[in-house]
Amino acid sequence: MRNKTTLLVSGLMASPAMAAGLELTIEIPTIDIAEYHRPYVAAWVEREDRSVAGQLALWYQDKAKPGQMVKPGEGGEKWLPDLRQWWRRVGQRTTLPLDGVSGATKVPGRYKVEPATTALPAGQYKLVVEAAREDGGREVLNIPFAWPPKAGETLSTKGTSELGALTLLLKP
Repeated sequence: MRNKTTLLVSGLMASPAMAAGLELTIEIPTIDIAEYHRPYVAAWVEREDRSVAGQLALWYQDKAKPGQMVKPGEGGEKWLPDLRQWWRRVGQRTTLPLDGVSGATKVPGRYKVEPATTALPAGQYKLVVEAAREDGGREVLNIPFAWPPKAGETLSTKGTSELGALTLLLKP
């Protein structure tokens, strides 16, 4: 009985100390063209000096499509340099796949990205989302924010071609 009480009390005491969090919603728009290719998308957080504080998502084709032959080193990773900003800051020095971050390309729709931890020191940051599509365009959007948030806040922006609405929800 004593152990159960200790666990219950320690669990309640830990609740107020929970860290702030963030949730990102990325919209991939429907593009009405004859030959549509899903975009590669990278999302990360930058510090004021433009260095990368953390990666949130990397969506790319990492395996062959059914019936498609892919030689070693010639899979979807070959096209990651098309995500130019991400590639220069992170990609060329990264071993793929990124555990907990990498995923397959997505069809048009809205997708939530919620990192397991948000271990950022206090300061000014910028959320950056970049998308590039084969035989398509490239688009980079960003949302500046302060960390940790003092109150719940919703920040958003909207793309014009490869990305739709981006929504960043900051949780105190």
